[in-house]
Amino acid sequence: MPRGDQARRQLFLLRCLESRRGATLQELADALPEDYPHHPRTIRRDLEALESVYPLVTERVDGRTRWMILEGFRNLPALAFTPTELMALTFSRNLLRPLRGTPLQASLDSAFHKMITTLPPGALSYLRQLDRTFTVGIGPHKDYRRHRETVDRLCRALEDRRTVQIRYASLSRGKTTRREVDPYHLRYMAGGLYLIGYCRVRRDVRLFAVDRIRAVTVTRHPYQIPLGFDVEAYMAEALEVMRGKPAEVELRFEPRAAAWVRERLWHPSQELAELPGKRLRMTLRVAQTPELIRWVAGFGGEVTVICPPGLRKAVREVGQALVRKYRKP
Repeated sequence: MPRGDQARRQLFLLRCLESRRGATLQELADALPEDYPHHPRTIRRDLEALESVYPLVTERVDGRTRWMILEGFRNLPALAFTPTELMALTFSRNLLRPLRGTPLQASLDSAFHKMITTLPPGALSYLRQLDRTFTVGIGPHKDYRRHRETVDRLCRALEDRRTVQIRYASLSRGKTTRREVDPYHLRYMAGGLYLIGYCRVRRDVRLFAVDRIRAVTVTRHPYQIPLGFDVEAYMAEALEVMRGKPAEVELRFEPRAAAWVRERLWHPSQELAELPGKRLRMTLRVAQTPELIRWVAGFGGEVTVICPPGLRKAVREVGQALVRKYRKP
């Protein structure tokens, strides 16, 4: 079994052991999802692996051995946070504000409130001071409060490795279609939450905007993520979200734009070279998509596309369309 499945199985077992009663090997086997190995030897090996990290104990009850987490470790004791740790926690919580309404944000809020109840008055005062003086601007993003049920079901399907049936509103096709998808990953990027999964209709791994999923049903059909699938590699050639055929792109920025461009990492593949007159050359390998065209065109006359020719033509057409649109008052 892949290492990721083993880790997920052990996490499931750990959740079962959080109960005060603990669980027997048979109870753990009965609780595991259908697609997990249920043999007692496999479960015992998992428990032995968990023992190296968590204080597990056994107890004979009614002639059966029950496994459980040592009393006092089911709920960790209050931690003493330093001022910089409090700042980091506050900062990370604010970064996830766009995911309000999702299980991730709800869990983080719950953990944050539990932490607050354990803090001494001095730390509480410092935390309030942070809220007044240290904030996060998150920029344009989608609101997921109306999509909580969709996100909940997708998370459950991901955890149980179950295929989902969805109704998906495609912007490019302009219609809603029914899809059957094996969910591989949920990824937040460019202000939106996306499902990456194998579409059984298209017979390929595809990207689905979660807010455009109109309905989702978790089926009882199990699936396996292919060995070697890497979400970072899958998204490597996208500038932000859109995937496509990668191209070697070379851009030349004029001084005003160059000062801003050189301060940011726009894509992992980018390479910058200083040019005379404070100009800047950028090269990167990225998918040539409408997303890339809009990004380049947004620099106006402060950027020149050196290559590829297709991108140069597309950006020129955007400029010509703007001239036509605003030619007359």
